[in-house]
Order: sequence, then structure tokens, then C-alpha cells
Amino acid sequence: MVSPFETDLKWETFLKYGKRQFVKGKSVIYYQGSLGDGFYYLHKGLVKIVTSTVKGNDRLLNIVVPGQLLGIQTMDRQTHFTTAIAVKDSVVYHFSCEQFAKLMKEQPELLPLFAQTVNQKMRILLYAINMKALSSEEQIAALLLNICDEFKNYEVPLTQQDLAHCTGLTRITVYKILKQWKEDGLIDIEKRKFVIKRPDVLRKLNLSAPTAKTV
Repeated sequence: MVSPFETDLKWETFLKYGKRQFVKGKSVIYYQGSLGDGFYYLHKGLVKIVTSTVKGNDRLLNIVVPGQLLGIQTMDRQTHFTTAIAVKDSVVYHFSCEQFAKLMKEQPELLPLFAQTVNQKMRILLYAINMKALSSEEQIAALLLNICDEFKNYEVPLTQQDLAHCTGLTRITVYKILKQWKEDGLIDIEKRKFVIKRPDVLRKLNLSAPTAKTV
């Protein structure tokens, strides 16, 4: 699976500009309300992005898989308005604003790609914050499609257990939904990944879901 950032340029080439951090599963990478400085690149593992509601409950906004960025909303050095939690042991690289400025001097072609990613992340976040409560099927469909749209690839490197951990749904609920989708020919389940065969049908479960197209 190829991230839009890796289409022409390999992020591994620029990891020397970032600070490598190992994050144990269930640990917080950054908290909602904490001051930000830069962004993170997920090298290995799985991260979920949540926001706290007025009732103090966490609402899942998105799943971050290897090759994606997180925390980019604080490039203006303002506070984070989401919390990032490692679903399992992960490796991230933190790029401070100063480090990213240095990177941009050497690779100015990264700017439009970075801007496109910010656009997509904000669309997903705005949509998720304002959406009404979703059914279990809609939650899974939205998360899978968000990942597909960002990567422009319909192979999602997640397991059923990953989806259960990220959504908070039971493994039985996730299993039943995916089993039905497979029987209906909507997806195929391979080792540690899902292949989305009918994204058009999944989108009908959530017609207002954002796409990767910029506006």
C-alpha cells in the first residue's frame, strides 16, 4: 500500500530529520489540549485519533496506519484538539516545525503534498466531529473508506481485532459485519488486511463521508 506522500518521494529518506519514538500499545502520543509543535509520521503500528465530548466520553475520529501523518493541525504551534492513542506497539517520528522548515528547503516539492494531506485530514476531522451517532456498520465503513481515500488504494492493512480495538465494538460484532460483507461480495478478507471490492456500496452506508479529492 502506498501513501500519497510516498508516490514520488519515500518518507524513509527524510526520517533523519525526525525524532524516533517508540510508543507502547494503549499509550497516548499527544493529548487533546496539549501544546503542539510539528507533526508525527507513523512508521510502524496503529494509532487511533479520538476527541473528548462534553460528557467526557471519547469519540473515535480516524485510524492512522503506517505511512500516514498525525498531529498536523498543530503546525501553527497551537493546542491539539484531538488525542492520539497507540492501539498497539508503534514507532513514530516527530518532526518539529523547525525540522520541517529545514526539510522544505531541501525538498520544496513536499509543500503541495503536505497541503493536500492537511486538507484531507481537516475534512475527515470536521466531518467526524459533526456527524450524528453512527451504527456499527457505518462506523466500520467510514473508517475503512477514510483509509482507502487517503491512500488511493483499496487494500486496508488492518485485522478484525484492530477494528474492534479502534472502534470500541466487540470482536463478535465486527466479525458478524465483515462476514456478511464478504458473503455479499463487498470485501475480501486476506491475512492481516481487507480488500474493498465494492466501495460504492459501502459509501451508501455513509453518503456524507469525505473523499480524498481536494476542493
